[in-house]
Amino acid sequence: MRIAMIGTGYVGLVSGACFADFGHHVTCVDKAVDKIAALQAGQIPIYEPGLDELVATNVKAGRLAFTTDLSGPVGDAEAVFIAVGTPSRRGDGHADLSYVYAAAREIAAALKGFTVVVTKSTVPVGTGDEVERLIRETNPNADVVVASNPEFLREGAAIRDFKFPDRIVVGTDDQRARKVLGDIYRPLSLNQAPLMYTGRRTAELIKYAANAFLATKITFINEIADLSERVGVDVQEVARGIGLDNRIGSKFLHAGPGFGGSCFPKDTRALLKIAQDHDVPLRIVDAVLAVNENRKRAMARKVSAALGGQLRGKTVAVLGLTFKPDTDDMREAPSIPLITGLCDMGAKVRAFDPAGMEQARQELPDLDYCEDAYACAHGADALVIVTEWVQFRALDLQRLKQEMKQPVIVDLRNIYRREDMEALGFVYASVGRAAAQS
Repeated sequence: MRIAMIGTGYVGLVSGACFADFGHHVTCVDKAVDKIAALQAGQIPIYEPGLDELVATNVKAGRLAFTTDLSGPVGDAEAVFIAVGTPSRRGDGHADLSYVYAAAREIAAALKGFTVVVTKSTVPVGTGDEVERLIRETNPNADVVVASNPEFLREGAAIRDFKFPDRIVVGTDDQRARKVLGDIYRPLSLNQAPLMYTGRRTAELIKYAANAFLATKITFINEIADLSERVGVDVQEVARGIGLDNRIGSKFLHAGPGFGGSCFPKDTRALLKIAQDHDVPLRIVDAVLAVNENRKRAMARKVSAALGGQLRGKTVAVLGLTFKPDTDDMREAPSIPLITGLCDMGAKVRAFDPAGMEQARQELPDLDYCEDAYACAHGADALVIVTEWVQFRALDLQRLKQEMKQPVIVDLRNIYRREDMEALGFVYASVGRAAAQS
């Protein structure tokens, strides 16, 4: 099948490359001339394991192409996916749909023959209705169906998530559109991926509800972590004990410095705004956002406590800047409020991240960025593990200790065991685990 993918951000590029790998002919369209030129030259603008090889393979096979010209690919396509950004609107937290609506108008003018226009961007309930209205207003003669097909990709594991999904949600009541999307996703039938057909509005809400629920799980275990520290138990054992209940499940029960990234913060805010617009209070979601923001700010105080409550004049090494490993995404990363808080308390901060330092410089331009973990630790009074990159799971701890001015480690991801660290002579603090008894 012929597919046009509008937008070459995280969702559009991964989705386009994976569709091409299924055997479809995909053209990815973006207005950013420099980005398209880079993609045509084989340069991938985001860090996602395996994506460079996937793109290169399908470009070479003639199944994947990139262009700034929307009209040709849309006119030839049986399905056009809208995968543009929907960031939080400045000032009120609503999803900014200006890119979606602009794409809809441009698509409308280029349509030829029966086409399914699919919103893959995360959009509020009712957006598909407005996209359809705009298309019909722009091109009253268009033979078009607007459907919703939300994405459920985890950064760092997006290709596997696309090819081995828990579910594929298709929001449309139109049988022709269901057939087109069923044919597009047919290669996944060998993996027995459940294809779930719903109404368009239902599909739009499924995406927001899923992200809000996962954010709630993270926030819940983080609050239990605080209680665990006070009552002298290990939150990891608590999480395992409740996660073995198949009604709860073990995923997203890892205590840490709070959630960030491109989805959970903006989508929970947008869901709140949708609910407010319909006079429906979502008190749990509201609390999740408030608790998460407070938690990220509190992590700097945790570092201060590990250094006896005094950070002024101290050097703190921060390992991990991105919101999660295997990505270069810095959007709403917990490292940002942590580092800001450390600097506000008078600390000098040094940092290292395996993939995110170029992005981090845009958010935190005044940091001392280091070439590796050991250079970062050199002369530091404390070292903070913020992102659980695999490179940080097997550090040479003796070398690390020799590099540091004081052997103080604050492990915000619980990747080490306290007894092991203390046996090596470290002062060790973690999340949701009782401190050593003096």
